[in-house]
Amino acid sequence: MTAWTIDAPRLYLMTPSGMDRGTLLPVLEHAAQSCELACVLFRFASENLEGEKENFTSLRRLASTLQERGIACLVEGRNGGLVERFGLDGVHIEGAGTELTSALSALKPAYIVGAGGLPTRHDAMIAGEAGADYVMFGGSQCEEAQAQIVAHIAWWGELFNLPCVGYAQDLAAIEDLARAGADFIALGEAFFRDPLIAEEALHAAPRLAEIS
Repeated sequence: MTAWTIDAPRLYLMTPSGMDRGTLLPVLEHAAQSCELACVLFRFASENLEGEKENFTSLRRLASTLQERGIACLVEGRNGGLVERFGLDGVHIEGAGTELTSALSALKPAYIVGAGGLPTRHDAMIAGEAGADYVMFGGSQCEEAQAQIVAHIAWWGELFNLPCVGYAQDLAAIEDLARAGADFIALGEAFFRDPLIAEEALHAAPRLAEIS
């Protein structure tokens, strides 16, 4: 297995919204052991989880297993009420508007509040100045071209110390994000389609970026 360099970006996984929790656990456990997994963002198919006891129970078990390994467990903003209820580590908010402001007020400093869905540099600066713990460029719901995401990562890293997350739309983008200076590389469906190939790409990217 290729060793990670000191400055290699760590993995930020975004779970597919409809993925079975029983199937998810072994994949996440493998990622924790082999991919420098730093964070998992849990995404749900339903916007309203109230009354879905099975979802709650499986989430608690998954989070507990990951947190024992030092991996942060976040949920999307629309499910932010689960953070305190289940002892999760924080929430990921789309945008730099009132939802982010409310989450920062309610959860900081005890919990992580990250900001994504930031299509412009101005939006990212607003989120950072507001107190977000990280900014994410790109995402499963964003329409930005991968080249634009890479450009934003490179720009951010030159000017700011706040951690930045670069979303890889496919595995081929990992190397470019590593070279641009992403602190974390976010993967969604691209990872879960074939975790072993994704693992190889993640380990190769820092080395390739260094010699490019």
